[in-house]
Amino acid sequence: MLWVKSFHIVFIASWFAGLFYLPRILVNLAMVAPGSEAERARLLLMARKLYRFSTMLAVPAVGLGLWLWLGYGIGLGPGNGWMHAKLLLVLLVVGYHHACGVLLRRFESNTNRRSHRWYRWFNEVPVLLLLAIVILVVVKPF
Repeated sequence: MLWVKSFHIVFIASWFAGLFYLPRILVNLAMVAPGSEAERARLLLMARKLYRFSTMLAVPAVGLGLWLWLGYGIGLGPGNGWMHAKLLLVLLVVGYHHACGVLLRRFESNTNRRSHRWYRWFNEVPVLLLLAIVILVVVKPF
């Protein structure tokens, strides 16, 4: 079980690194001056590659988490309300990841209507989600 848990932590950390940086690229895309096609193309290429790589990291992160939960019974049984809250937050993280892909496609199709300030706030969401998840897993408040 410790091997599975170790790999789960590594994949989670790697996935979140992508979730921290991808919205930052979106901030920069929103700030590209009209006519700066080379800069825009470079940022789009970076964002596409990072999104694909982050997706490849998310799959084993979620899979290993399911293995720990269902295979080893971590968080099952009475008195494990923290796990239900964590699972809800994990679903929000997956939704956030998907939202990053939707926003990236809007930039690719030149249909983005959001400002760089909006993306700066959007960039803070994974930090709050990770903080809440770590507190639930370590403290197990309920």
